[in-house]
Amino acid sequence: MKKIFTLALVTLFTISAFAQDDTDNDDQGGSVIQNLTPSKLIGKGQVDIKWFNNLFTQTREANSNGDVIDVARQNFFTSTLDVFYGVSENRRVSVGAILEFRSNTIGGRGAFDVFSFDGERGTARSGITSIAPSVKFVPFKSVSNFSIQSSIVIPLIDSEFDDGVFFDQDGFTFQNRFFYDLPLGSSNEWQLFFDLNTEFNFGDDLIFDTGDGRSEGSFANDSLRLTPGVFLSYFPSSKFTVQVFGQHFQLIDLGNDFEQDLTAIGTGAKYQLTKSLNVEALFSYFARGNDSGLGESYNLGLRYVL
Repeated sequence: MKKIFTLALVTLFTISAFAQDDTDNDDQGGSVIQNLTPSKLIGKGQVDIKWFNNLFTQTREANSNGDVIDVARQNFFTSTLDVFYGVSENRRVSVGAILEFRSNTIGGRGAFDVFSFDGERGTARSGITSIAPSVKFVPFKSVSNFSIQSSIVIPLIDSEFDDGVFFDQDGFTFQNRFFYDLPLGSSNEWQLFFDLNTEFNFGDDLIFDTGDGRSEGSFANDSLRLTPGVFLSYFPSSKFTVQVFGQHFQLIDLGNDFEQDLTAIGTGAKYQLTKSLNVEALFSYFARGNDSGLGESYNLGLRYVL
């Protein structure tokens, strides 16, 4: 159960961190990474495509008291494709979808075994796991740097567990993410970004073994996940930024008798390759937790705005 929740948290963390990549629009000068922040939407007819790749690997877990124990290495790779289309003349509404692909290995296999996609029974699983129709909007015309992204995550898998290998959450999620960014100083060299992710998980209760080694339902059924985060970015130039960040993840029991929390810190950088394309790299360290896995996350992403 610890590794399941940790994987869900890592996924949220990655999406939140990469959301800082939401920067385009040369209307104000500068570059995509500087101007089209997570809170600001694309214009009507524009397309925003983001491809995020996250590898989380762990050899430690924290129990319910926060004590750390060693475990055989577990690895979780998540590749997320976000596609949004601007439908509003005043940049206040975008619609789109989020598709996720995962590859997981357990049992002490190497971190890069997730890229073998071998499906070895009892140690590996891979494939497309979910799709999420989404809408992003600016609720207040006078506050253009505050936006909300709402999604319904639809699972595309048969079971969370197969011979002890966790794949992804086999339940529906109603997700709302709140974005707010704040430039610091008149030169726009510094930016603060705040992200609050809320997820209500619902579906059938988890049954670990249905007789064929597979599970039914979801570990996160009847729970609320809150993920606040803060990001500080520095721009030596309009085309390059470095950042530091911290996030906390909290799973609140709403009826499934399961709660966890986890805290992560990290650093990263982004570079504007062309007017439309930027690249970013991120590293995060999961420092503490209760009933959760602890490890490191390595991230690489591309974003294209047309």
